[in-house]
Amino acid sequence: MTNRMWMQGVEWLAAASADPRACKWEWDHGEGVSLLEAGRFWDVLSVPDRLGLLTLDLLWRPPLPVPGPTLVDSASRRVGFFLPPDPSGGWIGGGLRYAGKGAWVAVPPPYRPTRFLEWLVPPDGSGALHRPATLESALREANGALAVLRPVSDDQ
Repeated sequence: MTNRMWMQGVEWLAAASADPRACKWEWDHGEGVSLLEAGRFWDVLSVPDRLGLLTLDLLWRPPLPVPGPTLVDSASRRVGFFLPPDPSGGWIGGGLRYAGKGAWVAVPPPYRPTRFLEWLVPPDGSGALHRPATLESALREANGALAVLRPVSDDQ
């Protein structure tokens, strides 16, 4: 990712903050994480990490477009897919969590990981997000694949 794309990604993400300057300051000088409100520019669908990582891998297949912004939280072992805002938030399923209007999401800057948060696909500033139908299809395929695999350990 080029510096220009990083800067565009920074501006795009910070625009979701009530105070974009404070958001950027927190990324560079504070804890490195900013709480941003979902529901205005994007929503986030969070899934267990095994499902999310396999889903993201499936989303990289041609001829699909480059996947939208995707965040991994290694502490909670979850992957978050950034989607267009959806007032109905109609995502249901075991282990799925949906952050829409009124929810807050901890977000690192697009140019580096912070503590346990890291961008797998950082925002490029274009506003491109995951396409809900494409993401749903990849989630179903990944879930089907995981259903036939033996769990790696009892805690998964």
